[in-house]
Amino acid sequence: MFKSGFIGIVGRPNVGKSTLLNALMGEKLAIATHKPQTTRNRIMGIKNVPDGQMIFLDTPGIHKTSSPLNRSMVKTAVETFGNADLLLLLVEANTGVHKEDLFIIKSLENSRLPVILIINKIDLIEKTCLLPLIDQFRQLYHFIDIIPLSALKGDGVSILLDAVYRLLPEGPAFFPEDMITDRSERFIAAEIIREKIILLTHQEIPYVTAVMVDAFKEDEQKNLIHVQATIHVEKASQKGIIIGKKGAMLKQIGMAARKDLEIFFAAGIFLELFVRVQKDWTHDNKMLEEFGYIGKS
Repeated sequence: MFKSGFIGIVGRPNVGKSTLLNALMGEKLAIATHKPQTTRNRIMGIKNVPDGQMIFLDTPGIHKTSSPLNRSMVKTAVETFGNADLLLLLVEANTGVHKEDLFIIKSLENSRLPVILIINKIDLIEKTCLLPLIDQFRQLYHFIDIIPLSALKGDGVSILLDAVYRLLPEGPAFFPEDMITDRSERFIAAEIIREKIILLTHQEIPYVTAVMVDAFKEDEQKNLIHVQATIHVEKASQKGIIIGKKGAMLKQIGMAARKDLEIFFAAGIFLELFVRVQKDWTHDNKMLEEFGYIGKS
């Protein structure tokens, strides 16, 4: 008997959805930082097991918002409800029942999908607090299962994988066995660069930055990949911050990104970074479309 299906990972911003995807996959596929709204696109992780194929869909955080960029991110997440066989709703143990958790749970009321509640970050609370928290969530929705875990430490992840497999329908593999994501190499390279910008910069910079890979050329004989990418910001002052004094910040971003790119692609990386001002791109539907955050009209 072979089982397969799509599993949506949903939750409010910064609860650890990308960290969970990476833990489920056993390798870093999605960028993860301590800052909210890091994930902007749906990221697919394809996990093959002896008798099945689990296709995990990491999504942007669901939250109430008004900006065009954030609206597109929430739309991407909510659309997962209709494209999945099973949903994993992720909440944080250390914040209890958050008002944005209630917002998402209410949006699940019209869904007929089975939902597993994942209580993440259990390493941050006392064990005596866990059972009362589980009881609180159990009264809010008919979850098919409730699983406490720590995505960062990997505790409870194997229990979740077993539970997911049990709930998947019988069916064929949707993707080849050697495929781990539907995203292109350019997309992954751009996300790794963006992750380093988020980690190394402060204030508004992480939220006004988009990365586009302009060139991705492989030299198989030398096992070398030449990556050329442009970092887009909204203002000249932001460009100055990204470049830094005498180019120090841009160099730091490039060094950190190159290290992770070499690990992911198992090849040497020659990375060139450029910075460009694209005024108010986060409010410009044409630019959001060009950067891949909304569908082409």
